[in-house]
Amino acid sequence: MNPSQCFHCGNDIVKKDEILFDDKSFCCNGCKTVYEIFSQNDLSCYYDFQAAPGATPPDIKGKYDFLANEEIVTKLLDFQESATAIVSLYIPHIHCSSCIWILENLQRLQPGIIASQVNFPNKKVRITYHPEKTNLKEIVELLCAIGYEPYISLENYSEAKKKVDRTLIYKLGVAFFSFGNIMLLSFPEYFEVGEFWIEQYKGFFRWLIFVLSLPAFVYSASGYYVAAWKSMKQGLLNIEIPIALGIIVMFIRSTVDIVFDFGQGFFDSMCGLIFFMLLGKLFQQKTYDFLSFERDYKSYFPIAITKVLPDGSEEAVQVYDIKKGDRLLIRNQELIPVDGILISEKASVDYSFVTGEAVPIEKKSGDKIFAGGKQLGKVIEMEVLFSVSQSYLTQLWSNDVFQKKVEQNHKSITDKISHYFTPALLLLSVVAFIYWVFIDVSTAFNVFTAILIVACPCALALTAPFTLGNVLRIMGNRKLYLKNAIVIEQLAKVDTIVFDKTGTITTNKKTAITYEGQALSDKELRLLKNALRGSNHPLSRRLYDFIPPQEKLEVKHFEEIIGKGVFAELEAGTVKLGSSQFLQHMSENTHKKTKVHVEINGVYKGSYVFNNQYRQGLEQLFETLSKKYQLVVLSGDNDGERKILEKMLPSSTQLVFNQKPEQKLAYIDSLQQQGKNVMMIGDGLNDAGALAQSNVGISISENVNVFSPACDGILDASQFDKIAFFLNYSKNSMLTIYMSFVLSLLYNVVGLSYAVTGNLLPIVAAIIMPLSTITIVSFVTIMSNLFAARK
Repeated sequence: MNPSQCFHCGNDIVKKDEILFDDKSFCCNGCKTVYEIFSQNDLSCYYDFQAAPGATPPDIKGKYDFLANEEIVTKLLDFQESATAIVSLYIPHIHCSSCIWILENLQRLQPGIIASQVNFPNKKVRITYHPEKTNLKEIVELLCAIGYEPYISLENYSEAKKKVDRTLIYKLGVAFFSFGNIMLLSFPEYFEVGEFWIEQYKGFFRWLIFVLSLPAFVYSASGYYVAAWKSMKQGLLNIEIPIALGIIVMFIRSTVDIVFDFGQGFFDSMCGLIFFMLLGKLFQQKTYDFLSFERDYKSYFPIAITKVLPDGSEEAVQVYDIKKGDRLLIRNQELIPVDGILISEKASVDYSFVTGEAVPIEKKSGDKIFAGGKQLGKVIEMEVLFSVSQSYLTQLWSNDVFQKKVEQNHKSITDKISHYFTPALLLLSVVAFIYWVFIDVSTAFNVFTAILIVACPCALALTAPFTLGNVLRIMGNRKLYLKNAIVIEQLAKVDTIVFDKTGTITTNKKTAITYEGQALSDKELRLLKNALRGSNHPLSRRLYDFIPPQEKLEVKHFEEIIGKGVFAELEAGTVKLGSSQFLQHMSENTHKKTKVHVEINGVYKGSYVFNNQYRQGLEQLFETLSKKYQLVVLSGDNDGERKILEKMLPSSTQLVFNQKPEQKLAYIDSLQQQGKNVMMIGDGLNDAGALAQSNVGISISENVNVFSPACDGILDASQFDKIAFFLNYSKNSMLTIYMSFVLSLLYNVVGLSYAVTGNLLPIVAAIIMPLSTITIVSFVTIMSNLFAARK
């Protein structure tokens, strides 16, 4: 190898990029960084290299010049602001965990890339980058250079049907053709038929079998050779290596048998192995599609948005009913669900949901605003440009910015087993081969290939994702919508549950509201209604619905102080409403009731009293939970309802009142300092800090459009009394994972014991391998459904 060329990619390297890879070869910075990423389980590089991907591969030079056109790039991007751009690219070549590792660490290979996130089932990578430091063309060329060329078609991004990759189907068909015909031609020798014509043309039939095996060996099994070669180039030992080795060994051995007239060889076994392995891969792919790990927004987001009708009236609609051209009303703290044009004079949008940066961006009338932003301040109106993307809200919710750093025991077990599995398997097969070769050469080859085939860890690797994927689906059907599979494991560990009061254990739909104080004039009601129009607090929404329809007024200034109240400045006056402390007014029995106090033009008017109705099944739920969990009611309201709650709830329940949002967060933190695993259940707005601090944060939804990234799950309010079931189901789900781990390991032990002793033919092993995958997937699916059937 020329020292001026990279040992891995072969590109020319300049002096400053030369790195001594070993005693004889050199490596460019880009490939060295890739190598380090693949080689380290913790994904940390041993050396602190600046990315230098090297020269653009010759076969793609000029191919992606169209990505220098800003109009085209704008159509491809999901999000674009001055310092942040986000693009989702379809990568057909994603096939294993190694692909995920490298694609989620692109920031180490190219300056300007901020983060990347892989959606494995859909073979997509979502890349966030700084437009001033890099561009989409450079990113795509980097992906091509490391072997992950994206499929880019503008038609795909304009709602046309995506090109379907049928390569696996074609390979499976070729393998089945070869396998079936070779089996048919091999029958006479199987049964040792001594008929004259068969003996006369035995050589012809054997060479015909050889020819028929070539398409399966060369084409159908090509994916295993490529994966094994890439793995060895990167210094890894993955499962493709023993599979590819087994196929090659059988082909060479069979060819030798025919050439020297030892027999017809193992071409039937080889083609059968390839066919059944591809069949198992197809089964795995179809099962992933069935479980739908990319959760559909129609099922997982019970949020609504306010639509402004042509006559000026307002209507709450589901997000998936939004169409191009609709006019939407966005209140303070509401999520913008679709891309659109701002109609209002100006707006302040927080894109931390998308980028992680909490600095609001000011927008003027006519500017484009992107889905995922959160409106801050007074109410705005916008016109819809595109319908809501099927997976965009899910991607936002799963943004790494909002992920809690938690330990995944099931993942670590899978990783540890997989890490040692391949080298142990290779060692066992070599030792068994050496042992048998001195006894019987034919048996030695059979043992060697049978071991490589039967011990496929596919079933082991699929245990956790299939279990958790099925559980996510079942919970979604029961209206608990979890952010990701990690939350299930965290739910299983919970030992302390903290409930908010208003909007959580009380219902918004069954509240009687009365007014105490000076009678409000029509003008004052109009001011109050328009001030409430921009607020999303549960009490504000109920009061807004309670006040009769009024003429709409322009709000000049709007400010909502979480946990305290609202201040609004309109053309006809000012409105201040909220807690007694916020208005600095104390009236008789203020501390005994839930109230919203009203001040108009600096004059205190009175208060609206909320007589809360508790959710159905509250007493029974708390009674059930108190047997296994420590329970706390943490409320920002006064303790006027303490006596009622003390009678309703178990005596062990702690009641903590008069808590500001920051005090709620501190209380959760104090419980965690005591070693507690805390689940917080709140309304998602005032409780955002506490939800983020807790081990698991669940937001109760009554079809409102406050959607917080702080929560780990959204629970439909109608399923409030099922919380105990969900917690118990999470524990049973983890039990299912451990049971299936044991089942998979037992299968491998039994299969290997037969293979080592020479009692397992390669073709039998090839059939058993996909059957084991089917068994494990069936087991976890049946068990998770059985546990779900328990009420």
